[in-house]
This record gives sequence, structure tokens and C-alpha cells, in this order.
Amino acid sequence: MIRTVFSSDEFAPDRRLAAFDDFQVTSAPPMRVVSDGPQGFQATVRALDLGAADVVELTCSPAEVRRPPPLIRAQDPGLYSVVFPLRGRLVVDQAGRRAELGERELAVYDSGRPLRVRITAEERPARLVRAQVPRTLVAHPEQADRVLAVPLPGRSGVGALLTEYLLRLTTDSGAYRPADAPRLGGITVDLLNALIAHHAAMEPVDRLPQRALLPRIKEYVWRHLHDPGLSPRSIAAAHHISVSYLHRLFQSQGIAVSSWIRRLRLERARRDLGDPALDAVPIHRIATRWGFNDHATFTRAFRAAYGIAPSDHRRRALESAPGRTA
Repeated sequence: MIRTVFSSDEFAPDRRLAAFDDFQVTSAPPMRVVSDGPQGFQATVRALDLGAADVVELTCSPAEVRRPPPLIRAQDPGLYSVVFPLRGRLVVDQAGRRAELGERELAVYDSGRPLRVRITAEERPARLVRAQVPRTLVAHPEQADRVLAVPLPGRSGVGALLTEYLLRLTTDSGAYRPADAPRLGGITVDLLNALIAHHAAMEPVDRLPQRALLPRIKEYVWRHLHDPGLSPRSIAAAHHISVSYLHRLFQSQGIAVSSWIRRLRLERARRDLGDPALDAVPIHRIATRWGFNDHATFTRAFRAAYGIAPSDHRRRALESAPGRTA
């Protein structure tokens, strides 16, 4: 069911960017395209019309797509869109917010507001997927407005359901018949509504000051240090933010998330190894208690951090403990 609706290969190299700009101006919603490298520009658009929704896969050289106020005044088809990159990165600016998206991270935007989407890539063109539905089919537009241009996780929870579903639609479309389109369109609408409702129920990231969000995240990490599944991805999902946004929060503090978690775990393990009340507990069990499932990995990390093996640290700490005799 999916078909190619634009290919820059059909145009001379010096006409490709202008041709893609013409295509976007006549699309819904109309947009303009600019690029720093017009001579080598490439773009391919594959589209899937599902009635209640349409899905587009775009492979594109680095560019910026803009929807300025004059285009909005001329025509607003009344659409909400959700977009995520499969390769490369996106920066979505709308409603005074900015969502910087890595692979499988999502952002929602509204055709009725000024918009900038910056597409970047390195060696190969970027690849992204966008789905859009009429505003009238969004159950609670006021909720959608709360999450516009907010980075949302697309590898876990409701976001993963949506990204996996849209990816399947664009890659396995030959398995579907035209009669399936209305039902698939309905599913797309339902999943977008579920994504919006799920994240709108949380306090929007852009309205939660960094000084308030970081303590909340750190408190969560403290409570889950024992969980070997604790990771930047699980932390971001629990707080309804993207992994890249989580990293930026910690970079502002001069630390890396994973390094900070490892340091906390090692400190807690070191404390327990020196506790006389725990001297009968095997070292591997203390390591497991603080999220280290592999004893060799724990030993290497401990030695790298403190310059001594866990067993030697325990022996020295217990020998010098009050009340102990040589």
C-alpha cells in the first residue's frame, strides 16, 4: 500500500532541493525547505494513506523544514503529527519548546503553530517516520498542547508501541490490503491518543525546572540502585523524557548518568564490605545487592575505583574495625 510520492532522483542535481521545496509547499500541511548543501541534496518520500491517518517515511539530506506564520494563515489543514528519526537526528521547535531527538525518540507538533524541524545526519541521509491525524480525531487537544515539542521516549511503554507499529507499516506494507487501511488508520489514531494522554498526565518536562527534575531523578536512582536493570533508558522512561534529554540534564552537572550510577553502587558495596555485621555475607551477594550480577565485572570496577580488590578491602576494613583484635 505504501508508494513513493517524491524522489529527488527524477530531477537534475541543481533542481533537487527546489523540487522538494515545491513538493512540501503543496503537501498538507504546507512547509518550506532549506538546506546548507543544495548541490548534493537528496530526498525520497514514501506515503501510506490510511484514511483517518497518513504515514510518511522520509529519507533526506540535512535540511530544515519550516512552517512560518504566512503559510499557516494561508492554509491550516488542522493536523497533529508525531515524528521520530530512525537514522540521524531531529530538532523540533514549536510553542517555545525544543525537542532534540535521537533514534526512536518522539515529538508531537501542531500544523496550526509556527514550526521548525532541523534534520541532521552524518555519512548517510537521515531517515524519519511521521504520522499525522486530523485535530478533530484527537480526543483531548488541550492535552496534546501540553506535550508539543517535548521529547518523548520511543523505545519503551506507549511510545514503543507507536514507533514499532509505524515502522511495521512502512516496512511490511506489502502484507496489507487496501481494505485494511481504515482499520489501520483507526489504530494509528488510537495509539497517538494513548501517547498524548499518557504523557500529558505527567508534569510537562518544559514546565518542570531542571532544579526540580534532577532531584526527582536522583531520588529515583537511589531507590532503584539494587535493580540490575537500572539504566539511562529505564530512568528516562520512568520520567517520561528522552534519553538524550536525561544525558543533557546530567551533563549540566558535569557528570555522566551511567558513571554516577556505577559510583553510587560501588560506594554502597564498599560500605557493606567494611561492615562487621555483614562479614558472613559472601562478596558476590553484596555485589548482587547493589546491581552487579557479574562478580568479575564487579571486581574489576571495584579495583579500578579504589585500587584494591574487594576481598582485600574487606579484610583490611574488618581488621581495623573497633572491637577487633589482631
